[in-house]
Amino acid sequence: MEFEDLRSFLDEKAEQYNHPEFIENDPIQIPHRFSLQQDIEISGFLTATISWGNRKSIIKSAEKMLDIMGNSPYDFVLNHSEKDVKEIQNKSIHRTFNGEDFTYFIKQFNRIYNENKSLEDLFKVNDSETNFQHAIERFRNNFLQTEKHRSHKHVSSPYKNSSAKRIIMFLRWMVRKDKHGVDFGIWKNIDQKYLSIPLDVHTGNISRKLELISRTQNDWKTVEELDVAIRKFDDRDPAKYDFALFGLGVTKEF
Repeated sequence: MEFEDLRSFLDEKAEQYNHPEFIENDPIQIPHRFSLQQDIEISGFLTATISWGNRKSIIKSAEKMLDIMGNSPYDFVLNHSEKDVKEIQNKSIHRTFNGEDFTYFIKQFNRIYNENKSLEDLFKVNDSETNFQHAIERFRNNFLQTEKHRSHKHVSSPYKNSSAKRIIMFLRWMVRKDKHGVDFGIWKNIDQKYLSIPLDVHTGNISRKLELISRTQNDWKTVEELDVAIRKFDDRDPAKYDFALFGLGVTKEF
């Protein structure tokens, strides 16, 4: 496909799938249940963290976490008791993300929100940077601190060549702004031009079929290869093509 034909095709598909109906069957429906920014951030980050496997299963597990937090994530993070978190410790949450991990995340959120108004403060991108690679690593170091804990595996590191798919997806939800109402765009001080495509089996396979990437692994190097290709189509809003690539992959339309 020629460049302009491919851009038109992807623009059309991004418009088709970037629609409020998308919310109904996607994990993004979880943070859409809230209006308070901190509730959106916490529920969004937790949901993104467990976003692997079947989407219905992800949503069900995220609802379980909301129930435990009394459907008030921010209030629970700030005001939970030791008894509250002790009761979570042995609960099953989602696959390898268990009650111990959930407890760890709650405690880290408590510390962070006592020091910052928003998670946005921890994801700032410097002018010299071209994507969120270094910002994710700075966030990771802050969130995990120096202590060794089993939960570290649930926060991916681009420095270790992880695609960091779940964090990249969360960042799209928080940063990306448009008129369609799927993404929140509540972080006003970070430019969406730095966003990348969350690289998973769907976006990866379609990107290869369209010859946007040549690497066979879904890792950070491939994220950056896709960055280069996709920003040629739109360098101000590259992440909108996540809707096109993911939608084409899920529906098996292409």
